[in-house]
Amino acid sequence: MAPITNARQIFNEIPTGWSSSSGQFGYPIPGRTVVYDTGQTIDLENVPLRGGILLKTLILSIDPYMRGRMRDPTITDSYIPAFQLGQPLSNYGVGVVVRSENPAFNAGDHVYGFFPFEEYSVHTEVEGFSKIENKHNIPWSVFVGAAGMPGQTAYCAWKEYAQAKKGEVAFVTAGAGAVGSLVIQLAKRDGLKVIASAGSDEKVAFMKEIGADVAFNYKTTKTSEVLKKEGPIDVYWDNVGGETLEAALDAAARNARFIECGMISGYNTKPYPVMNLVGIVMKELKFYGFLVASILPKYKDAFYAEVPALIASGEFKLKEDLAKGLESVGEAILAVQKGANTGKTVIIVAD
Repeated sequence: MAPITNARQIFNEIPTGWSSSSGQFGYPIPGRTVVYDTGQTIDLENVPLRGGILLKTLILSIDPYMRGRMRDPTITDSYIPAFQLGQPLSNYGVGVVVRSENPAFNAGDHVYGFFPFEEYSVHTEVEGFSKIENKHNIPWSVFVGAAGMPGQTAYCAWKEYAQAKKGEVAFVTAGAGAVGSLVIQLAKRDGLKVIASAGSDEKVAFMKEIGADVAFNYKTTKTSEVLKKEGPIDVYWDNVGGETLEAALDAAARNARFIECGMISGYNTKPYPVMNLVGIVMKELKFYGFLVASILPKYKDAFYAEVPALIASGEFKLKEDLAKGLESVGEAILAVQKGANTGKTVIIVAD
């Protein structure tokens, strides 16, 4: 077989405004920050595997944290390395084994792991890949969403930090997103009243559909007023930071738990200066910042035993924002950073 095109999405330019002193300001620009490239080819039958595996990429995940990797690589005070200029992006994905020289994998196996943003890739180090046993026949795309890293983030951190008690009040931000939507459903299963916010009326409708008792559009309704009426809050799931965090501090009950998952309001613009941090002391609040990789080993078996089955049965509801083809990556990244997506953003690279 003759070599074929192996399309890629390349990290081409650090978004305007990055500096170590001012922070990572400026949205990524499709076609500039990341560039679709078709200049590479691959010979699928003859490319050397050197004891590894050749993967065909089927599914790629677009996640908010990717913005933090679009930085100057000399800035190393982060939990994850920067993207390398001129090289493909990388993130969680699902692929199928085309060829294998590793006894742990066979051609045709579907695997989950960290993929470069290219159609085909050779991996000699395979420890980061795991076979997917799709016992419940859910779509492959779900394994980068509710049955993948975002779902693990929600499940593990809720179990570890929420200390949920029936009748308490939880406030979930970005409640229509891949993580927040699962947190809402976990909180309802534990018997909590759930307040949830998002940035469009469509998202508000989805949050109500999955069980939120109070769902509102923070762009048209003042968060502090909702929390004053519906709180105080015992558990705060923070995906956004900034002004919403400030409102949650004001509305927190004594000994409330704050689960700090993300602060996307400050990823692309100057962070909002939260002015009431003394409330942490005065109300004896518990703040939990976390990285899912640190707590996943404790809950991984329970997650895979429970969550895929709940998805398959329809007890856990989800919404996907699907984009077709590697060429759509740039626009998808921007949509996630601006909150224009609903649910889990997924790139369908191949069927």
